[in-house]
Amino acid sequence: MPEFSAPVPPEEVLRLDDPQSGLSGVIVIHSTALGPAAGGCRFHRYASDADAVTDALRLAEGMSYKNALAGLPLGGGKAVVRMPDGPFDRTALFRAFGRAVASLGGRYVTAEDVGTSVSDMQCVADSTRHVAGLPARVGAAGGDPSPWTALGVLRSMEVAVQRHLGASLSDVTVAVQGLGHVGFALCEQLHDAGARLVVAEPRAEVAAEAARRFGASVVASEELVSAKAEVFAPCALGGVLDAVAVERIQAAVVCGAANNQLASPAQGDALLARGILYAPDYVVNAGGIINVAAEHLGWGVDEARARVEATGERLAAVLDHAAAERIAPHAAADRLARAAIARAPRQPGLAA
Repeated sequence: MPEFSAPVPPEEVLRLDDPQSGLSGVIVIHSTALGPAAGGCRFHRYASDADAVTDALRLAEGMSYKNALAGLPLGGGKAVVRMPDGPFDRTALFRAFGRAVASLGGRYVTAEDVGTSVSDMQCVADSTRHVAGLPARVGAAGGDPSPWTALGVLRSMEVAVQRHLGASLSDVTVAVQGLGHVGFALCEQLHDAGARLVVAEPRAEVAAEAARRFGASVVASEELVSAKAEVFAPCALGGVLDAVAVERIQAAVVCGAANNQLASPAQGDALLARGILYAPDYVVNAGGIINVAAEHLGWGVDEARARVEATGERLAAVLDHAAAERIAPHAAADRLARAAIARAPRQPGLAA
């Protein structure tokens, strides 16, 4: 097959600046080749505007690839909103963000991400209909997408552990980095599957709860990457797999929910050279956006669950391609995603 290796530049970058509400940030529409750009809104304290824009650009591109490989009729986009330094009215801020989303006329659909919640999306919905992650209706998809993300990671981890170690989750120890909504849900599902857990989380009370409920061992964040475990599951912010971390990892499999885990593509190649199986993040963590798509497109819960349950099968296809082409899994995922986007017919326009 032809190789589509060149990164695709973003279609639009919209700066967010509303001094009255404190809204500051950016919306990046990376691609609408497959449909409206879909991706969550991250609310985080950034050191500078440049850092926020850089993060948004990487995250939006990842969403394009994630949605393409998940087989969704959606393009990729992301919003990054800087958390104000001083006091602010959260409702007013997210209503202002909703007005910015509305100004894009349906080219971007937002939802939860790190730092945002269902209640935040309800505020956004006061200003635009191009939002998902709202309270679920009976029999319909919606609500917090975190458990769905965790389920897709779980199914992917089952495939990775079986392929690389010939084992099941009940045979392994998993080191989980970050116990936010997704990380904690993943721990719960791993515990139910019989896995042993080592966790790192800066909020002591949350780590203690994981120890109490799941029998997890708790270690400092800087120690987790070299913890004695078969699987390392990054579930916090991106860039954790830098050159130093890759050399320190003791696990044989890396499979987690965080976006942009590789500090650069070189780390994906380095993991392969060390014999460590890396499950590409945007392949395995697609469960949340599948739930968002189901809500936005009107699919039922059963269809949404079936698509999330198939995440492991999609990972297996990526790993098969990587093996056949003798390339690292992250490169195989990028190649397949870019090919899917390149094959897409041009969108005739998106309704406001």
